[in-house]
Amino acid sequence: MNRLLWSSLLVAAPVQGAALPVGLLISVLQVATQLQEMTLGYVPKLLVAAPVLMALGPWMIHRGTQFAIETVKLIPALG
Repeated sequence: MNRLLWSSLLVAAPVQGAALPVGLLISVLQVATQLQEMTLGYVPKLLVAAPVLMALGPWMIHRGTQFAIETVKLIPALG
């Protein structure tokens, strides 16, 4: 369970790390301009997250696949 949590955190961190500053910046701009449009925050975060996913997607898939393979290989040792 510990390896699962750390692996999922490691895979999700690049996208979250890229979208978080953009979301904070948009929130500050919304407060400063008093423009409270809900959809305004989604588009910039999507525009930042998409290239990160395209660039790191193969690594993320590889990491998840390796974790799944290692987990399945441990099944005989449990019984």
